[in-house]
Amino acid sequence: MTPTKITDTIELADGNRMPVMGFGTYLIGDQETMTTTINAAWNAGYRMFDTAMMYRNEDILGPTIHQLGLPREGLFLTSKVAEVVQGYDRTMKAVEGSLKRLQTDYLDLLLVHWPVHEYFFDTWRAMEQLKADGKVKSIGVSNYTMAHLELLATQAKEMPVVNQVEYHPYLNQQALLDFDRDQKIVTEAWSPLGRRVVLDNPMLAKIAKHQGKTVAQVILRWELQHGLLPIPKSTHVERIQENADIFDFSLAEDEMTMIDLLNKNERTGNEPEIVYETGKQY
Repeated sequence: MTPTKITDTIELADGNRMPVMGFGTYLIGDQETMTTTINAAWNAGYRMFDTAMMYRNEDILGPTIHQLGLPREGLFLTSKVAEVVQGYDRTMKAVEGSLKRLQTDYLDLLLVHWPVHEYFFDTWRAMEQLKADGKVKSIGVSNYTMAHLELLATQAKEMPVVNQVEYHPYLNQQALLDFDRDQKIVTEAWSPLGRRVVLDNPMLAKIAKHQGKTVAQVILRWELQHGLLPIPKSTHVERIQENADIFDFSLAEDEMTMIDLLNKNERTGNEPEIVYETGKQY
């Protein structure tokens, strides 16, 4: 069922609940910008905030949450384990660092940022242990393909409840989305606006004009209606509010199909299989 407001939540396979839309903090690198954007996002209704060890901003997101007096139990915090600290012991230690920087004693969701061949199973074992220890409530992955998930299933005691992947009209990964759904894995969309490359598409402009919405709002709505969980990011207050304002309209079936047909399998980010093989982004 498509959510009706930004504060709606969905149930994950582990029984925990997660907001239907998140706010990304990638590339926010200074305290002032973080404070302004998180405040605007909170006021716009966002309750899920997504960071990562690799973003190097956990140490400004944590203080921001405290400065703004946001209630920890009213927030859903996500971070991700970087490639350079994967492996059992290093992951366990690295997450302690994340918790300190974020000034919290638990994460709502912890993801493996990219699959890495050398530490593939050891890292996941650490994730399962961190959950058992109460350091994280839910565990998931990011940038995993169907093949990576099938491989993980051969040794995992519990499977990821979330898979965060690049997803936008030029890369709609329909087969992966269907697979995740069959496995009761929620698919989150990073780069849900395709790092802006899709925003000047004439077909999307036409649908936006018909709906009386912006192209960005149409794309985010398309993702919601597909059962995805988008995590747009912006440092502009008006755009943060605009991205959240997608719950008062819906796309018709033919509009959904027209957007589906824009797929070109075109990535703006790294190819997961190459990161898996080499152990690093390029």
